[in-house]
Amino acid sequence: MGPGTSSSAARKAAIIVHSGDLDKVMSALILGNGALAMGLETTLFFTFWGLLRLRRGRLERAPLSKLNLLGLGRWLMGKRMRRARVASLKRLLEDYRALGGKIVACELTMQVMGLRREDLQEEWIDSYGTVGAFINEAKEAALTLFI
Repeated sequence: MGPGTSSSAARKAAIIVHSGDLDKVMSALILGNGALAMGLETTLFFTFWGLLRLRRGRLERAPLSKLNLLGLGRWLMGKRMRRARVASLKRLLEDYRALGGKIVACELTMQVMGLRREDLQEEWIDSYGTVGAFINEAKEAALTLFI
């Protein structure tokens, strides 16, 4: 371990989920599940467009970041992912929660976008916080990612 790195830092991961695009939210959840499976205490901090995926009924309704083609690209990607037996976003999120992964919803984003707690899937969210909540997680983490 390097200077300033504690033994607890080697056991934590902090991931900002800034994008709400299907492929990026999926990447965040796959990385989060991988970190949990490797024994890291993991927190996903959902902010801006990423937070919109936590609105009721919006998780699976995300566009692709590239080649969305008015939804055709998303349909084709979904077909290929099912063929490759890739789990759905909902399943990845359920697995993440079952493995003990934490989710923090950004309160500033909620204010800016006019969201209330009842607009979100509250059962998926462990806490609500501002940038300080993420910084507290990140300063103790061995792994920090921005997606």
